[in-house]
Amino acid sequence: MKPLQQGRVEAVRVSRARFRVGQPIRHKLFHYRGVIVDVDATCRASGDWYDRQALTRPPRDRPWYHVLVHSASHMTYVAERNLEPDLSGRPIDNPALDAYFVGMEGGLYVKEAAGH
Repeated sequence: MKPLQQGRVEAVRVSRARFRVGQPIRHKLFHYRGVIVDVDATCRASGDWYDRQALTRPPRDRPWYHVLVHSASHMTYVAERNLEPDLSGRPIDNPALDAYFVGMEGGLYVKEAAGH
């Protein structure tokens, strides 16, 4: 039997993520809104970054998300347990949004136009 390749294991873990790329979210602790632009199956930040930034010590072995922050020009890296869906239906305002998405469809931001 052939061992699973790292890329495939990573894909399986990401598929278990609660949120997906293009989904608007809200941070449970800091109450900002944003949109997910990438998902990591586990925390990929260094131990030093984690010690300085992840003060609530969320699990490193669960999904972490790259999030464009609404009404800001930066991105954050957030543990899954600190996120919830943003059901407001309001658009996300971030100058980098167009670099990741072409529009919104069915409440999700899309990477390319439907049918292309």
